[in-house]
Amino acid sequence: MSETARNRLMLAVAIIMAAIYLFPLYWMYITTLKSGSEMFATPPSFWPSSPQWGTYGYVWESRQMGRYLWNSLVIAVGAVTLITVLGVGCAYVLARYRNVWVDIGLFLILMLQVLPASLMVTPIFVGFSQLGMLNYPRLAVVIAIAAKSMPFFVVLVRATFMAVPQELEEAALVDGNSRVGAFFHIVLPLARNGILVSAILIFMQAFGEFVYSKSMIQAAELQPASVGLNSFMGPNTNEWNNIMAYATMYVTPILAIFVLLQRRIVSGLTSGALK
Repeated sequence: MSETARNRLMLAVAIIMAAIYLFPLYWMYITTLKSGSEMFATPPSFWPSSPQWGTYGYVWESRQMGRYLWNSLVIAVGAVTLITVLGVGCAYVLARYRNVWVDIGLFLILMLQVLPASLMVTPIFVGFSQLGMLNYPRLAVVIAIAAKSMPFFVVLVRATFMAVPQELEEAALVDGNSRVGAFFHIVLPLARNGILVSAILIFMQAFGEFVYSKSMIQAAELQPASVGLNSFMGPNTNEWNNIMAYATMYVTPILAIFVLLQRRIVSGLTSGALK
């Protein structure tokens, strides 16, 4: 097989795999435009004969989507900010000061990552309740998300810092910079793409977080969009077009972020953030 034919075959395989991967997303979008009879038609239609564009407005108003999305944004931004402020310093130390104790600490951090949120939610809920933090439920959820996602962020950002040559810091120290000055003026700018990629991944997790929010936030006006989506579900659920419209408005902002920041994401991936 010639190289041209091999390249065409690989391209065809890539297109088929992408189509399979993106088909559920396509089906979600078109289901929002279908009427009740079209949703349950056999065989199913791949494009609605009479698109129901009013479904979006109905779900936005009846389900108060603006409030839910705002709460999700507050929780996600709060978690990313807390994780970034604490995690960058931790990742830098683990990248630069290597000894057996640092390796043990890194191993313990990795072990924390394997614990599922459903296992951690009960002791966290009890501890927060005794501390009175459940009186501030969104803050409690932000701290819980930070505790769960910090290991993931630290491991990724540590790889980014390790890709920055240590000789650059030593040269800055020779020129009169302090260790802190070298970090902020030399290391941090070179690692910003990797930190950005890691922060975006954490933002996605926090924006879609469900377990902690469902357990700790009882007031409907403070609940994020993930909990609002769960309110659709019941033993006799049949309004799938409304559910898909809600999910569409929930997912689309994340997709938009990826489209707008795709160059930085690719740059961060190639600079060592996920190596």
